[in-house]
Amino acid sequence: MAEPTIRLNGVEAPLRSASLAALIAEHVDIPEGGRGVAVAVNGAVVRRADWDQVTLVPGDAVEIVLARQGG
Repeated sequence: MAEPTIRLNGVEAPLRSASLAALIAEHVDIPEGGRGVAVAVNGAVVRRADWDQVTLVPGDAVEIVLARQGG
């Protein structure tokens, strides 16, 4: 049986945990307070306060964007 997957920033990735918060912690060095991190699941933006409440399922598309300074 194939391992369940999601699309993470456009790339197929294994779904190791159904927790969105766990996925973010695994893939992103989150700045203190979570500022500068935007997350969307299947095209819908997920507020930081809701990260712990979102359960991922195989096939979900997750986009994680980090704000960076620069020019």
